[in-house]
Amino acid sequence: MPSALVLIADGTEEMEFTITYDTFVRAGITTHSAYVPAAGAPSPGTSPVAKGSRGIRFLPDIVFDISQSGPDNYDVLVIPGGAPGAATISQNTDVQTLVRQYLDAKKYVGMICAGSLTALTSGLPKQPLTSHPSVKDQLTAQFEYAEEPVVISGNLVTTRGPGTSFPFALTLVEILCGVDKRKEVQDPMIFPIGTPW
Repeated sequence: MPSALVLIADGTEEMEFTITYDTFVRAGITTHSAYVPAAGAPSPGTSPVAKGSRGIRFLPDIVFDISQSGPDNYDVLVIPGGAPGAATISQNTDVQTLVRQYLDAKKYVGMICAGSLTALTSGLPKQPLTSHPSVKDQLTAQFEYAEEPVVISGNLVTTRGPGTSFPFALTLVEILCGVDKRKEVQDPMIFPIGTPW
């Protein structure tokens, strides 16, 4: 069964985290969330409660540890947005190393919203991606910026924000588990008729 690691920090966007995590669980993907402490903060011994960008609190499964988070342990690494959380995660040098390790190992990396800044801080080569419009200007010089809801570039999958989290998560379900599993998960969600995914 595929497995996923979804990063979370104080200031992570709640919908981007929750929709992705929940959709993966519905697909039978073994999913863990890992708390990334702010720069300079000591790594807590146990997972603390993370406060999302709208004040909703989450209890992550584990504290982020690069030695336990690599592509040998998971098939996909997901980095949600939310400006404060995305800043913490994208500036973390261990996360940057991990992003490169996943892509080198032909595993998947997903980035949502401002989480796409991690492509920049990780030094990824020029390729198609997308992000929330608020960080577009920081990415256009280094990447082939697109405004589609979900952009796939090899093993890098990016999306724009809370409203595109569903097609993002379902795209990763399809990649990891196949089109039939995507349909099995998607249909009971009852998207309105005409929804493009």
